[in-house]
Amino acid sequence: MQINEKAREELLNEINGLSDENLNKKPSEEQWSVKQIVEHLFLMEGAISEMILDRMENGEVVNAQIKPIEATINRDIKIEAPEFAKPSNDFATLEELKFKLNITHQKLKKVEETADEKGLEVKGFPHPVFGQMNLKQWIPFIGHHEMRHILQIKEVKENLGLV
Repeated sequence: MQINEKAREELLNEINGLSDENLNKKPSEEQWSVKQIVEHLFLMEGAISEMILDRMENGEVVNAQIKPIEATINRDIKIEAPEFAKPSNDFATLEELKFKLNITHQKLKKVEETADEKGLEVKGFPHPVFGQMNLKQWIPFIGHHEMRHILQIKEVKENLGLV
């Protein structure tokens, strides 16, 4: 969870102090707002936490090699968000976003603290780029994924003239 805690701290540093209006402002029609990026992050964290719980209970043993999940940070490789993690265009406040981030982060922490270590290592779920990944790697993947989107938030802020 070390990368996850570091990423969350950096994420909060990037969004704290932004007005609700600036959070919801899109640099262009094709680009996400900071609010949409944050929404995507808590949707992913919540869904991956649920998937880990489900696979721990119902998943089969897989032979998953350790994947280079650190490469997730590379924004040169574009990946379309899965449907369940696509953000809405609805307006949200900073406080609402931070509340939802906290809920999903606490859920992930609980999963990590209570899951059977051996089960996390031998059970898996396929990633769209890395292929079959063990459940243990999915936990730090969330942190690397968040770091990727922190870079995106910095770009959005720069494009909006907020830095």
